[in-house]
Amino acid sequence: MRTIRTIAELRAWLGNGRGRTVGLVPTMGAFHAGHHALMRAARAEQDAVVVSLFVNPTQFNDSHDLAAYPRTEANDAAEAAELGVDVLFAPPVSEMYPDGFATTVQVSGLTEVYEGAERGLSHFAGVCTVVCKLLNIVQPDVAYFGQKDAQQVAVLKRMVRDLDLPPRIEVLPTVREPDGLALSSRNVRLSPADRARALALSRGLHAAAAVVAAGERDAAAVRAAALAELGDVDAEYLAVVDPDTFAPLRTISARTLVAVAARVGPVRLIDNIVLEPVPVATG
Repeated sequence: MRTIRTIAELRAWLGNGRGRTVGLVPTMGAFHAGHHALMRAARAEQDAVVVSLFVNPTQFNDSHDLAAYPRTEANDAAEAAELGVDVLFAPPVSEMYPDGFATTVQVSGLTEVYEGAERGLSHFAGVCTVVCKLLNIVQPDVAYFGQKDAQQVAVLKRMVRDLDLPPRIEVLPTVREPDGLALSSRNVRLSPADRARALALSRGLHAAAAVVAAGERDAAAVRAAALAELGDVDAEYLAVVDPDTFAPLRTISARTLVAVAARVGPVRLIDNIVLEPVPVATG
């Protein structure tokens, strides 16, 4: 595996393998089993695999969160190599945002609610801008993302569609710890007590799934069932929405997303579950 730090070198490497399919896994590093799943999928499906490792400063609205974000490049590189990744693209900030950089990619509407409302409009603008750059730099056939970042996935799918970008976005299921906690690079900052409290998020989501499986179709009742499991964890939001538009739902009649965000101790966590309701039998 090669570690490449400049756009010019990466393009040269990609150009030497014309005719092969390319998979891109965009990351901010601090790899865990969720990242590994994305890399394995890319390795199984593509001729060449590029993993980007870039802690993108423009998507952080909290300088303390940016400073505290784990940076473990040496370990990440070893894990990527073991998984068969061809290139780890780890550019410095100056390479991605050179002096005079003045362009932002903004998706309207979808970025203004939930994560956008909590983290500020600049969050998704930063995400879209850096991912658009990565897609243009690597020009992959497929870019791989995790379901845990459900709103980010919806925003990026809209960006790709609206800008007629060629890559296909493939979304893999959220990877969880055996006790249900969604894997996140931020989990390492949880104290043992806070980690135990954090399990309330997944319990709430499973409670929502259980009542829908039992036949509940009123979104307010589904939301209430989830909230009841949060205990002393105060959610920033717990929403029952359309998974593509993030419009709030009143009735669950088709594919539905239940999404939650909360601060547990010093760490902000997000999680979600996709519900596929079956028709309720009548008569």
